[in-house]
Amino acid sequence: MDKTTSRNWLLALLGVLMLATRLPPAAAVTHLHDTSWAIFFIAGFYFTTQWRWVFPVLMIEAVLIDYVAIGFLGVSNYCVTPAYWFLVSAYAALWAGGSWLERHHSMDARGLGLFAINLIGALSLSYFISNASFYWIGDRVAERSFDGWVKNFGDWYWPMLKMPLLYCSAAALVHLTITQIADLQAKGYIGVMSFRR
Repeated sequence: MDKTTSRNWLLALLGVLMLATRLPPAAAVTHLHDTSWAIFFIAGFYFTTQWRWVFPVLMIEAVLIDYVAIGFLGVSNYCVTPAYWFLVSAYAALWAGGSWLERHHSMDARGLGLFAINLIGALSLSYFISNASFYWIGDRVAERSFDGWVKNFGDWYWPMLKMPLLYCSAAALVHLTITQIADLQAKGYIGVMSFRR
């Protein structure tokens, strides 16, 4: 399978995962938490240079899913405020984190450290953008204060980051496994099984 075909399959998989975990009826069937944050980080890693058009495609998908969920499936519009559009920059932070990692990653202990630091940093920045914009300009908090925002930020920090951390770690493990198998095949240590007699 060539690189373009594999990237197309990956893009289709990421699109289906977002739909299956962000759209309420599908999420109820899959029993999975929303993968959107992880998807933007992973996409930033795999879809660089000539693939940058993938970011707006995924962004449009996320907005359309929310539109359908709120407009037709009875989901609350509580999170849709003027701050909703800050999700573009929040997701862009995740994309940039994945893109940076693609340029600097390595398959060693240093690479693992870079992966962890970069992922936590990108998720934290994304959370900061979405949380701060929602709190300060979202018109959902009656009496805003710096102390109130700090408490809100702390209350939701780990709950918002734990699933993207888990999803991205699983994706990194799959990437590492596939890369190692491909490397062993290239070196001739393992071959493609043949069922011919």
